[in-house]
Amino acid sequence: MSDKRTVYADNAATTPVTPSVIEAMTPYFGEIWGNPSGLYESGRRAARALHEARETIAVALGCRENEVYFTSGGTEADNWAIKGYARANGERGRHIVASAIEHHAVLNSLKSLEREGFSFDLAVPDENGFISPESVKRLIRHDTVLVCCMAANNEIGTIQPVKEIAVIAHAAGCGFFTDAVQAAGAMKTDVSDIGCDMLSISGHKLGAPKGIGALYIKSGTKIYPLIDGGAQERGMRAGTENVPYAAGLARAVSDAAKAAEDGSEIKRIAAMRDRLAEGLAEIPYTRINGGMENRLPGNLNMSFEYVEGESLMLLLDMAGIAVSAGSACTSRSPRPSHVLKAIGVPDRLIRSSIRFSLGSMNTDDDVDIIIRETTDIVRRLRDLSPEYERLKREGQAL
Repeated sequence: MSDKRTVYADNAATTPVTPSVIEAMTPYFGEIWGNPSGLYESGRRAARALHEARETIAVALGCRENEVYFTSGGTEADNWAIKGYARANGERGRHIVASAIEHHAVLNSLKSLEREGFSFDLAVPDENGFISPESVKRLIRHDTVLVCCMAANNEIGTIQPVKEIAVIAHAAGCGFFTDAVQAAGAMKTDVSDIGCDMLSISGHKLGAPKGIGALYIKSGTKIYPLIDGGAQERGMRAGTENVPYAAGLARAVSDAAKAAEDGSEIKRIAAMRDRLAEGLAEIPYTRINGGMENRLPGNLNMSFEYVEGESLMLLLDMAGIAVSAGSACTSRSPRPSHVLKAIGVPDRLIRSSIRFSLGSMNTDDDVDIIIRETTDIVRRLRDLSPEYERLKREGQAL
């Protein structure tokens, strides 16, 4: 057995299931195993558990219990919000506005709707990844039916002005949807404060298992179901409900809401992130992608010039450090990050980018290890780089 310490720094991709979530789920794998649609006792107990989970999430999101719908995760929730709303409201208009840095679950849903006669325009962020409300307003047309803007970006962590964008969307008679998958575990997410019509969350980003999420749909919002079948989720989302995972999601959302209210853990994570940024910035020819203001507390995306990001990621893994080269959902795609391209990062720096995302399980010792190992690996990789060798010959290498 290796005694090498493992440092997990890819919390934006997924998080470990917390002990409190496992505790909340356990009864529904054994004692309370019935189908919540059943009229017998075990079914009624499961139905009560589902109702309680929905209530807990509603309290955390600041909405009513009947406005929370369970899904298989953030991707399904994003697809449902966009396709379901567009199809249900197509007579009002067939144009959608979104940001250019949305998750592919949003962008590919928009492309799918194009095949049904819809069109869309994308608001471009500034160099820090910030979507200005004015840039959204300029794209809204007379036939715009929906505006989409994520609450916080998954690759560079930029927190977006969704409250202001919601006001602009509603003033133009449009619906407003926000993907809060990254934001929900790291900041307060109150739908009444945001003013959104729909909001998506995903369990595995905040300490619940993979395969469970939720979509908030404001009462009165016209939306078609995405999955047809039985009458589950008040006839809006067919399929036997995943009771244990719903209970786990409720506990995770509740725990995250309490942490956001308290603020101390978020400040601790942000302080570690800042120290990591300062330490890695000591490496020559590096840059932080996105601004450090209005950024998710654990997110740090950096480019290390004259180094291939994939090589750096793999060598960090060999050193016991788990990071990613961008969004986990596109890690096997050869295409450069659409987010980094949108904020103007040159292709050579996109190829050298790494996302570090810290969470509650990380410590100051982890930060020290990441700084030490990254500095050493970057030096070794640059020693193999012809471009960096040329810089050394010309006396420009630092």
